[in-house]
Amino acid sequence: MTVTALVSGGKDSVYSAYLADTQGWPVDELVTLRPSDPDSMMFHTPNLDLVALQAEAWGKRHRAVPVEGRDEAAELAALSAALSGSAGPVVVGAIASSYQWARVLRVSDRLGRRVYAPLWRVAPGLVVREEVAAGLDIRLVHLSAEPLTPDLLGRRLDTGLVDELERRGRSARSFNVAGEGGEYETLVVDAPFFARRIELESTHVVSAPSTARLVVDRAHLKPKPVVRDEAR
Repeated sequence: MTVTALVSGGKDSVYSAYLADTQGWPVDELVTLRPSDPDSMMFHTPNLDLVALQAEAWGKRHRAVPVEGRDEAAELAALSAALSGSAGPVVVGAIASSYQWARVLRVSDRLGRRVYAPLWRVAPGLVVREEVAAGLDIRLVHLSAEPLTPDLLGRRLDTGLVDELERRGRSARSFNVAGEGGEYETLVVDAPFFARRIELESTHVVSAPSTARLVVDRAHLKPKPVVRDEAR
């Protein structure tokens, strides 16, 4: 039995795979869907190449599956191909997107695979705070909500920034503080369960009238500092 986690490199999919690991569903492989459509409603698109580094840092197998086509039928066909060949559970990072949830559930059910979504219907603010408290180093890499300004790109998502996002949502046009509606997307560059961290060597920003994206040009795995036991 193979436990497959659908991982995009963002906070929710990485954290859900970690929860599966610690809640009796040890993850065997991370699978990334690579859409042809940069505006895919089904799949995350920024910096997908870095999932391979996350998998290496975590000691997990990784598969990248291309989506041949830009419509929903092509995306569902790619998802079906990615999940075929095993009867084990499928781990997903969905929180509130019924669009994604319904389609993953339909494909998995047809293949006889159970779907495990540990964050489903958990309050967005609680989800983000749990991810921060778990020690994930989360960076904002894509913004598409009016209150989210380009100066936030690359910033680490910590409790202070979560508070700021909530304030911006109250004072301007409201948005999902977990980014579940695509308001922002993230990249996990380190976690306590990574043996090494991802070092971003070179990046550039791509801006459009309603979006801003941090594109990682080069990155590598870097050893973590040795933590000395001060009591000795």
